[in-house]
Amino acid sequence: MDDIDRRILRALQEDGAIANQTLAARVGLSPSPCLRRVRALQAAGVIRRTVALVDGKAVGAGFVAYVEVRLEKQSEAFSSRFEAAILARPEVLECAFVTGGYDYLLKVAVADLDEFHGFLTETLARIDGVANTRTTIPVKRIKETTALRIRTGETSAGARAGSTGRAASGDRNL
Repeated sequence: MDDIDRRILRALQEDGAIANQTLAARVGLSPSPCLRRVRALQAAGVIRRTVALVDGKAVGAGFVAYVEVRLEKQSEAFSSRFEAAILARPEVLECAFVTGGYDYLLKVAVADLDEFHGFLTETLARIDGVANTRTTIPVKRIKETTALRIRTGETSAGARAGSTGRAASGDRNL
């Protein structure tokens, strides 16, 4: 991965729907080499997918809570059952297996406190093997981003299929 690839990634994280021609101009390439690079980043798995970030309040999912979940046992059977149940829940935006006093950390988005209460009592508490939960409700979100920091000048093995570190034909070095 070279600096042009990194500029492409930064621009796409800012606006995933940017037109290729605009993206090419922004990173200093002509459109064809730019599109080839984007496709190579996709093929290499660096760009996993492109999504629209929807405002939760506008679609009835503006109440966000973080839920720590502890299972009765740390066993494959309990974990598999819990993970399968969580994967089926659209209100769970993120689920991570964590270290510390709890086993999982969930990020949940629903309409309001009443709906969240229903999720806790009618869904989460009924998953076989859940011992207890602890919820944190943010009063104010200070920072919310999906953009990863992409450092300049660092290489990542396998980050770009076929990358030699040199500019491809038609690429301008900036």
